[in-house]
Amino acid sequence: MIQTALTHGRKLATRIWDFSGGGAQGSMRRAWLGGLVILLAACAPAPLRPGIPTLWRASPNFGERRPNFVVLHHTDDDSTEQALRALTAPYGKTSAHYLIGNDGALYQLVDERSRAWHAGLSKWGADTDLNSSSIGIELQNNGREPFPEVQISSLLALLDDIERRYGIPSENFLGHSDVAPTRKVDPGPYFPWRILAQRGYGLWCEPPLPDAPAAFDAIAALQVVGYDVSDLAAATRAFKLHFAQDQAPPELTDSDKSLLYCLTRHGRPDSADEKPARCSE
Repeated sequence: MIQTALTHGRKLATRIWDFSGGGAQGSMRRAWLGGLVILLAACAPAPLRPGIPTLWRASPNFGERRPNFVVLHHTDDDSTEQALRALTAPYGKTSAHYLIGNDGALYQLVDERSRAWHAGLSKWGADTDLNSSSIGIELQNNGREPFPEVQISSLLALLDDIERRYGIPSENFLGHSDVAPTRKVDPGPYFPWRILAQRGYGLWCEPPLPDAPAAFDAIAALQVVGYDVSDLAAATRAFKLHFAQDQAPPELTDSDKSLLYCLTRHGRPDSADEKPARCSE
């Protein structure tokens, strides 16, 4: 944006003055480089303005937007080259920030500061536009086979780097099926959520699970975790696909309710004498 360009331009101009030297040659160099700074600022895009009149008063106090979620996908393709073509074709209108091949090769397709088109119509908790608040990562997989160890190792290295830079909360590492349960099933039943949770990426509860209280509201618990329950069957299916790695039976069982109870408590005991369930976060 022009504001950013001018801010950087002022800093560059100061350096030009300090280091371009004295005499006629230094003056010419400062003039040439100063003109270049002005030209670069003029080429910057104009700031996005509202549809009503405003008075523009630029402030230097701003930064880039920071993602607060990571959404994981599988490509549903049989090869990395197929996935690359689909994610970079101008007519496809779909993309992701990263693609990881089944050989572990890591491709960056979109700048993290930009809004990649990967989540589509989506919702998690109160967030109704995951494209704007997340980094999208595609893993080349056709949805019918396990993910190779080398591919997951590459994913974990990328997640380590992303978390270190942005401090994304552990519970905000999600699947496409979590945020779009009526439309999507990826990254699918073979995705190793347990391994990711052991590294701090996502929630996970290990048996033995605590018994849910008699008055436990499983639907409200799904909402607390983050699911959109406007289509309860879809939300239940997505929950079971992620945390139980299974979709049968389609309704919430007592075991599912115990799992939900653990997830909503993050393994916290009800009293000092009770041992918490093992719930990774």
